[in-house]
Amino acid sequence: MVVLIDRIKREPSQPELTDRETVAKKYSHWRWRVFYSMYIGYALYYLTRNSFTFAMPAMMNDLGFDKGQLGLLASILSLVYGVSKFAAGILADRSNPKYFMALGLMATGVFNILFGFSSSLVFLAIFWGLNGWFQGFGWPACAKLLTHWYSQSERGRWWSWWNTSHNLGGALIPLFVAFCAANFGWRVAMIAPGVLVIIGGLFLMNRLTDTPKALGLPPVEKFRNDYRSPPANTQGEELSAKQILFSYVLNNPYIWVLGITYFFVYLVRMAMNTWTVLYLVETKGYSQMGAGAVIFWFEIGGMFGSLVAGWASDKIFSANRGPVNALFCLFTTLAIYTFWITPGNQPLLDSLLIFTIGFFVFGPQMLIGVAAAELSHKRAAASATGFTGFIAYIGSAVAGYPLGILMKSFGWDGFFVALTGCAIVSFLLLFPLWGVKTAPENSLSKQRVR
Repeated sequence: MVVLIDRIKREPSQPELTDRETVAKKYSHWRWRVFYSMYIGYALYYLTRNSFTFAMPAMMNDLGFDKGQLGLLASILSLVYGVSKFAAGILADRSNPKYFMALGLMATGVFNILFGFSSSLVFLAIFWGLNGWFQGFGWPACAKLLTHWYSQSERGRWWSWWNTSHNLGGALIPLFVAFCAANFGWRVAMIAPGVLVIIGGLFLMNRLTDTPKALGLPPVEKFRNDYRSPPANTQGEELSAKQILFSYVLNNPYIWVLGITYFFVYLVRMAMNTWTVLYLVETKGYSQMGAGAVIFWFEIGGMFGSLVAGWASDKIFSANRGPVNALFCLFTTLAIYTFWITPGNQPLLDSLLIFTIGFFVFGPQMLIGVAAAELSHKRAAASATGFTGFIAYIGSAVAGYPLGILMKSFGWDGFFVALTGCAIVSFLLLFPLWGVKTAPENSLSKQRVR
């Protein structure tokens, strides 16, 4: 892996262009090109990440696997993906995101294809675990690009629009993968997304670029005169990966607070995704189809919540992410509690409440990542978001089997008490960061950062 990263290191800085008109034109071109490329690329990551979910029923019939064996494969991906997000974040800060994101996407395609040609549980587990590892290459590369190409006062809006690629990818999966599984079998449902994302990786290599400095452009803060603090002294030694990791991530108390909060936010998000359909069927008398129609609004609410959260943090709170994160977690608590106490089968009201929960959950799901990038350092953006993402996926894992055990003992009341408690804890953790907009200066701030 280190050898691979050495071959795709960051491109060297070019002499800085001085003609303002040329700089403005190049920035306008590359900012839009970078944005639509990583948007499409990250949506394609979702295609190979969740392809297995919609191939599961056909696999059960063809290979005779039970739910426990299929659940094992799903757990392997979540656990490996969580670790990979952290490790890939460290590697991404040292690499060219164009190749890092593209090669990661192509690797997920290769392992989806190998998965589709396999029948042994052992090989399926190996290939799906390797898919989970390379899935972690997408988020840190995008975090790095979003931090370097868009300045702080506008970053919330750009990041929130990019975040809707989650929802686009989630919508494409059932349309494409389930169609393949129903008409051509589960193997084609795994192989077809693999082929598609390999083509997508070639597209990323052609469209993406490295940081502005690699094109001879000034840093985006200088271009937009948008410094979150006085411009740092650019003299000194280049920061090593170890310095970046320890000084700006592991020894940064803000990153730990954001990471722990992410644990609870992701637990709520994944618990709602995983258990709500069953809750509606068992408790409110919905049919399977009716429950699915209600939970559909969770992702739609999430899309709008991401956009509103990004806009509000930029425009209302002047690029301060703390107030929006805290308020959205507070309103998540109220929305979950209202959904819990709403009686009976009321599709319109339940859909509205599910939309509301998604709206408020996806706000901090997106903005905590933005805050992690901004409260660390530009050179540590991928490491910081990767580390918080790793903690988030521990919460995602807890939303599965451990939460299921809790419900066996305390029923659905225990489920909603747990989720309400998680939302309250998230608010209490984020509230002290209300006025925190930038990371504190430390001894490394005087060293050269590219």
